[in-house]
Amino acid sequence: MAVPDFQSLMLPLLEFSADGKEYTMQEAREKLAEIMGLSQEDLEERLPSGRQTTFANRVAWAKVYLTQAGVLESPKRGRFYISDRGRKALLEKPERIDIKYLQRFDEFQEFRQASSKNRTEKVTHTGDDATVTTTPEETLEQAYQQLRDEVANELLYLVKNNTPEFFEKLVVHLIVSMGYGGSVKEAGRATRKTADEGIDGVIKEDRLGLETIYLQAKRWEAPVGRPEIQKFVGALHGQRAKKGVFITTSRFSKEALDYVGQIDPKVVLLDGTDLVQLMIDHGVGVSSAAVYEIKKVDTDFFIED
Repeated sequence: MAVPDFQSLMLPLLEFSADGKEYTMQEAREKLAEIMGLSQEDLEERLPSGRQTTFANRVAWAKVYLTQAGVLESPKRGRFYISDRGRKALLEKPERIDIKYLQRFDEFQEFRQASSKNRTEKVTHTGDDATVTTTPEETLEQAYQQLRDEVANELLYLVKNNTPEFFEKLVVHLIVSMGYGGSVKEAGRATRKTADEGIDGVIKEDRLGLETIYLQAKRWEAPVGRPEIQKFVGALHGQRAKKGVFITTSRFSKEALDYVGQIDPKVVLLDGTDLVQLMIDHGVGVSSAAVYEIKKVDTDFFIED
């Protein structure tokens, strides 16, 4: 099954703590994963940033909301136990505990009101609390991913509709930005345009040039098939090269992708989507429009010696 939303995890988390023992978040995650019947694939699903698993994030926020409502107590970071209020709540045998249920507690209402004070009118949640399925991190990262996707689409359009000379410069700058090719001047000398609007070259893998990588880049609209990759591999064998990178502004056929997984030398295929993602990651053709710094409470600060 898919990872449940954070509100759906509230009741199972409270029931898990019903014995009154103090538990760690790791223990809670393991037990809830078992109760929910989550697969390893479910547990490995990550937020768009890749910094945290979706499941861990949602369990953490379920615990935050339950703590703010006073049904859980959190004596120290990453640990919790059920409160008297939590025990009374379970005695009611609720079918579900969610934001709507927690609104009955004054402390939770104060928490929600305080949280909304700094929200602008445009981002304040106006829907039914029962329909909220994403945690704050998920909402932020989904918005970030949407903006990144829009930038990527615009970049790919501009790359495809620019000149072959621009494409040559782009590939060189990207290679250098990723730490290959030495300098822009050196990488530029090592690459050359070909008649089919592509680029071939041999670039440095390290600053000293102890290892080299053979490069081929095609500014194409049509998919790149296995025959083109086979020609590239043949050229690698002719140069006794061990590594190659094939870049295209279009995409690779399934046969081409399957082929490179069965051969030696090592060949990396980068399609148009990969190309623009690398441009974004390495600051090629993009600039920062705004930076948002996310703060979290430093619980160690509040521990007295």
